[in-house]
Amino acid sequence: SIISPFIVGGAMAPVSVAGTLTQVLAEVMAGIAYSQLVRKGAPVIFGAFVTSIDMNSGAPTFGTPEAAHITYGAGQLARRMKLPFRSAGSFCGSKLPDAQAAYETSNSLNMGLLSGVNFMLHACGWLEGGLVSSFEKFVMDADQLGTLHHLARGVEIDENAQAMDAIREVGPGGHYLGCAHTQANFKQAFWKSDLLDYKPFETWSDEGARDTQALAALRVEKLLGDYVQPAMDISVREALDAFVRERKAAEPDSFM
Repeated sequence: SIISPFIVGGAMAPVSVAGTLTQVLAEVMAGIAYSQLVRKGAPVIFGAFVTSIDMNSGAPTFGTPEAAHITYGAGQLARRMKLPFRSAGSFCGSKLPDAQAAYETSNSLNMGLLSGVNFMLHACGWLEGGLVSSFEKFVMDADQLGTLHHLARGVEIDENAQAMDAIREVGPGGHYLGCAHTQANFKQAFWKSDLLDYKPFETWSDEGARDTQALAALRVEKLLGDYVQPAMDISVREALDAFVRERKAAEPDSFM
């Protein structure tokens, strides 16, 4: 079970970081206790989904420092209780995959990495507080998750990484573009975006001056165009389709 209180500070919890964190801990512990009464020894995950509130509109806000402080604290509490931690995602309140979405999402995803999240939901595609999902935002978020994975790897410390041979080869006043170490490592040395544009201004302009949303739309088109459905045994497919039909017939229409 994932015991994950959904907290909007100022609405369902105090406006203060410490007060909200206290309530998060109390709710998680109550849920954990109940799960153990139902089934002793059942595995649980400590969860926390925390936002603040816009006091003008009442709408939830994302990527804020208060949410980060609470999530960092919840991560420390989860580790103190020796439990896995669920939190964070590509949270934003923007209606478009624009600068607001990028800033808020970046803050939210980094918050997840730095707080030690073990299990992250909603990592790609969020817009308007989770009310809307966007293909373009999805590939933008997925690209940035590559950055986080690279950060989480840490720094390699070995003979190749120390690069003393390169430092000796180049010497004072030289450059590293052509040295043997660069030639041997340049393909995998740096994380490379599958989306963002690093071309000079003139090249970027000649190619249509495309912003990130436009580049994301092109990547979505390519990914969908290149997609090949995995092979599946026809009997398995027929059994799955029959199961879906049976379940739909047995369940009441949730939209009525």
